[in-house]
Amino acid sequence: MKHEDFLIDMLGFITIKGAREHNLKNIDLSIPRDAITVITGPSGSGKSSLAIDTIYAEGHRRYVESLSAYARQFLEQLRKPDVDSIEGLSPSIAIDQKTVIKSPRSTVGTITEIYDYMRVLYTRIGRPYCYNCGSIISKQESKDIIHSVMSLPQGSRLQILSPIVIDRKGEYRKELLEMRREGFIRARIDGEMRDLTHDIILKKHKRHTIEIVIDRLIMKPGVERQLKDAIETALAYSDTVVINLIEGDKDILFSKTAVCPNCGISYPEINPMFFSFNSKQGACPRCNGLGFEHLEEDSQELDNNNYCKGCGGLRLRQEALNIKIQGINIGEFARMSVQDALLFINNLKLSEREQTIASRVLKEVRDRLFFLKNVGLDYLTLDRSSLTISGGESQRVRLATQLGSSLTGVLYILDEPSIGMHPRDCKKLFKSLSSIRDAGNTVIIVEHDEETIRWADYVIDMGPGAGLSGGWVVTSGEPHEIENNEKSVTGKYLSGSMSIDIPSVRRKPKDFIRIIGAQEFNLKNINVDIPLGVFTCITGVSGSGKSTLLLEILYKALCKEIYGSKLTPGRYKEIIGIDKIDRVISVDQSPLGKTPRSNPATYTGVFSFIRELFSLVPDSKIRGYTPSRFSFNLTGGRCESCHGDGLIKVEMHFLPDVYIPCDICKGKRYNKETLDITYKGKNIAEVLEMTVTEALQFFSSIPHIRHKLAILEDVGVGYLQLGQPASTLSGGEAQRVRLSKELGKKSTGNTLYILDEPTTGLHFVDIQKLLNVINNLVDLGNTVIIIEHNLDVIKSADSIIDLGPEGGEEGGMIVAEGMPEEIATNPLSYTGKFLRNKLLRLAPARVA
Repeated sequence: MKHEDFLIDMLGFITIKGAREHNLKNIDLSIPRDAITVITGPSGSGKSSLAIDTIYAEGHRRYVESLSAYARQFLEQLRKPDVDSIEGLSPSIAIDQKTVIKSPRSTVGTITEIYDYMRVLYTRIGRPYCYNCGSIISKQESKDIIHSVMSLPQGSRLQILSPIVIDRKGEYRKELLEMRREGFIRARIDGEMRDLTHDIILKKHKRHTIEIVIDRLIMKPGVERQLKDAIETALAYSDTVVINLIEGDKDILFSKTAVCPNCGISYPEINPMFFSFNSKQGACPRCNGLGFEHLEEDSQELDNNNYCKGCGGLRLRQEALNIKIQGINIGEFARMSVQDALLFINNLKLSEREQTIASRVLKEVRDRLFFLKNVGLDYLTLDRSSLTISGGESQRVRLATQLGSSLTGVLYILDEPSIGMHPRDCKKLFKSLSSIRDAGNTVIIVEHDEETIRWADYVIDMGPGAGLSGGWVVTSGEPHEIENNEKSVTGKYLSGSMSIDIPSVRRKPKDFIRIIGAQEFNLKNINVDIPLGVFTCITGVSGSGKSTLLLEILYKALCKEIYGSKLTPGRYKEIIGIDKIDRVISVDQSPLGKTPRSNPATYTGVFSFIRELFSLVPDSKIRGYTPSRFSFNLTGGRCESCHGDGLIKVEMHFLPDVYIPCDICKGKRYNKETLDITYKGKNIAEVLEMTVTEALQFFSSIPHIRHKLAILEDVGVGYLQLGQPASTLSGGEAQRVRLSKELGKKSTGNTLYILDEPTTGLHFVDIQKLLNVINNLVDLGNTVIIIEHNLDVIKSADSIIDLGPEGGEEGGMIVAEGMPEEIATNPLSYTGKFLRNKLLRLAPARVA
């Protein structure tokens, strides 16, 4: 190869050699740069190990290592992945379903920075009104301030303060020294009186308010001149004067820039922090900027029926909510959907001066709203909390943010961006990803969606199986090459030589639960019949009301009626037929536990049986070991050096903390005496390192253990290690582990199971396993209802309830109901349009 050709080859590809992370089998491969590559394959085949744990981890690690030691102390420590070399790697950004901060303070508007730009806009061109009488706020002269203060009762003791810093981060050494040189000796700093003649050290990364004490005086005849000098001096340092009444420690605020001509109420200096619900300047004092009554900072659930009585859920203090642009305050703007906000911005009628001031800010806001619309999220409101958006939605919110960043030469890695998207909306996603590629970036997507695979520039098919049976590159190439490769299971599904069959019979409902007058969020007072004894799919475009109907209304209402739950259901008039079921189970994608000590073995309960088995071997009986001896959470059997974690945190002072395997147990979690006990040649730590599939074979002669492991295998997570920390599981994996736990319980035959997008993370092969589990449940007399966009699952259902027609306010109605064949012929149903193509070549099922 010529040198020039070699350089072109190196620059055109990301070249990976000897990748061995997790189950990867020392693989070599090349990925084209400036292209969109899909990595696919069965669940557990090594897709995320390659994309996230190898490529992204190394790209991110190299970037962090290029920074100074000082900067690195603020960033997470990333170990080098197990790979010989990666060449042609760019700075990497991973956009997965876990990276959005789940906090009651985090919203769609703050994540995308739309709200931050709007704070600037309202500061620049917002018009302030008096919150008391509604008059326009105007300027105030110093003589007006003096007149107001002189009206205070005689004998009042007061201090005149000038705020030189208001709720800003920094040390402010220079400012404090300058005030001392100018003869001031006192200041109120963060609400506390401080002596300026002493050294004052403020924390650099904390917000501070510094108010200089200009003078102290007592209201009495002849004090006017002293007061005039003090007020004018205060206004020389700030536009605002604070009169502090010493008795009662009460502040009266005066401003030379903003005051009501009727009421005399002054507004503080208007700046972007004035509109921040995370700042004391802007936050509603009743709810502290959270928008709800009695909501804690670490809350993970919101009660939409319990808005703050002070701000009505708008989060801000009344002064901020009375600054408006064309009659709309910033809280009302944040309540708008993306689509309505875009309409508001486009229809603004501004003067020439306002247009000059606002044009750049408006462009940033308009672009970000447009990007959100392009990734199918035009139904989300800007004040929508990150606590209530799904993994797929949060990923697309972050994707929209990246679209607005205009970066080039970057490697983007996405984990199933099509999750939660209706087939209709996927084309919008493809267009957005194409624009990222066309800007000179490389995009790698871990994905199972058929249309995404067909659309990609390049495909890498991992496999052939999961866990130890995976970790190989089965084939790679353009989509049509994968389709024609007989070694590739993915290719066989793409070509149609393998497929998920339509059921030969559609079951008929044995009864119904009837919801009357469902009207929470965007639901339009609809009546819905939920079929019992069958498998039903709730479908519709994103934001059409599926989760609201099933999770907010039906599930919470059933929990309240059956279990006496304190959950507050969404609004409805009546639900008839609750007595026809005796249990309701919702299997969602939330994490299995908040601690890494939780794992599939502990969560499903199989570890209790394994610990009991180890306590029964002869050596355990001789030593008197009980099952608790084999718990890594309890003293006795665990390694006390690491308290059963297997890792030790090493503090590096100016560098990040590093986690290294425990020197005593070598990462095994247990002490030597516990590890001496073996069953069939394996100790307890070695058992926890087994995959579910390996453990199923190992414990095949133990019925209780075999039963629970077989269920995990059946739901498609056989590749997971028994001791794998719950914090490392994806939402889909957590959901399937949770489902296996429920399936392990004794069935009553009258249970209603609710699943939210259970195909998340599932390959074609694994979807068939999931359908087998669902059908087994229904055959036992139970009811299964799932929210789903996957057409292979939808075509396999007995019944479909299709909501829409659009998302947000244009959704919330029933578009179609019936069997898949009936939905496919409905011209009003977007789901039907895509379902029709799936059913065309296959004979329709008959009704039981």
